[in-house]
Amino acid sequence: MPDLLEVKNIETYYDLVYAIRGVSFAVEEGSITAILGNNGAGKSTILKTIMGLIEDQPDKGSIEFDGSPIHHKDTDAIVRKGIAYVPEGREVFKELTVHEHLLMGAYTRKDPSGVKQDIEKVFDLFPVLKERTHQWAGTLSGGEQQMLAIGRALMLRPRLMILDEPSLGLSPILVKEIFAIIREINKKGVTILLVEQNANMALSISTTGLILENGRFVKTGQSKELREDKDVKEFYLGIKTEASAKGYQRWKRKKAWR
Repeated sequence: MPDLLEVKNIETYYDLVYAIRGVSFAVEEGSITAILGNNGAGKSTILKTIMGLIEDQPDKGSIEFDGSPIHHKDTDAIVRKGIAYVPEGREVFKELTVHEHLLMGAYTRKDPSGVKQDIEKVFDLFPVLKERTHQWAGTLSGGEQQMLAIGRALMLRPRLMILDEPSLGLSPILVKEIFAIIREINKKGVTILLVEQNANMALSISTTGLILENGRFVKTGQSKELREDKDVKEFYLGIKTEASAKGYQRWKRKKAWR
């Protein structure tokens, strides 16, 4: 499949301090691509740069969607091209109802009957939202708000959905549910770009993994291969390898003699 999104050597800074340095990657159409890394690595900055949410950034490099440049375009223009964004922390409007949020997600569309049909599709995907149709978003649980944020993004009928930390603040059971839904959305033809600290879950559903440290990619590859990489196992999946276990035992013995 061809690349739907191509990021070439972008650099982004805040207050003269570079957060992203020479980052390049591509997202193949129909795939799930996961960007992993610790807090402060620059993961969210990449997504915000793609979405045009940081003024006058990227400072260098280019971003193309379906072969057309989108860097330095307004966020509204980027959304209209078919890129939906689910921000970190959900960012729902507390005094709008579930139904109003879904209508807001379809603001670029001019097909009322299609919008109505897609609301029902969102309710099929998230039955709990149908039960909360006229409930204010501020009264929903964290998991329900995340479902609403994803449902709102789906109302665009996006070709690419970008999700920033969808598991943040959710229970392990809800995390599994949300990731199963992300996989289902992908199976229906939506390309996914995902930023996530839960490396195990992200690598379990993604096609490609990109590991970011201090604004640069330090490891990239097929997700199934990264899950077997000893460094990824130790530092991102929390799995102690034989080598690291032996090193720890040596450290314990040395400490005991001090």
